[in-house]
Amino acid sequence: MASSYRYWSFWDGGANGSWSYATQGPSTARPADGSVQGFRFGVSKDAGDQSGRPRADADFEAVCSATPAEQGRKRVALVIDFGLPAEAPSGETPPGDAPRTACARVAPDATSAEALAAVAKPLRYNSAALLCGISGYPRQGCGEPIADGAGQRPSASSSSPSSASSASSSGGSGGPSAGLVVGVVAVAALAAAGVWQSRRRAR
Repeated sequence: MASSYRYWSFWDGGANGSWSYATQGPSTARPADGSVQGFRFGVSKDAGDQSGRPRADADFEAVCSATPAEQGRKRVALVIDFGLPAEAPSGETPPGDAPRTACARVAPDATSAEALAAVAKPLRYNSAALLCGISGYPRQGCGEPIADGAGQRPSASSSSPSSASSASSSGGSGGPSAGLVVGVVAVAALAAAGVWQSRRRAR
């Protein structure tokens, strides 16, 4: 029985380069100037599984120091981690071994999704507005359940997170983790609400 899911998780950067699982979806979160946001593709049983956090520090200065501030715009540092080959869908390979970083300079009220779109197109969403692909990866699939033990990332002892400088959830065994299912559904619902709001403003 499937008990894990393969998807893009969304993280908020904190003090000392730390990460915490985001409580909003990227289409509704509106990061402040100087924020760091992370995206990590992988296989997890639980929403917020710390072994699935981005493998680079949440370091605003390291990402945005070369992007000068601009009046009427905000800067958001983004860490985009495409995950490990073992976590990739069948027939696909992550585009690079290390996480990518980018500094998005966007409007003051821009969402995290808009900041991501400014630096990592093409993005792919499903019919529920859940983020499914970043920079074209993966080409297909979106939050699909997978068999327990398949596509699992190596343990922390065999694969430790790397620092930003290298880059320029445990659930029960009887079925899908309730925490992850709720997290994925919540992100989809929040993302859908954000898309509806943006369309409403555009009218």
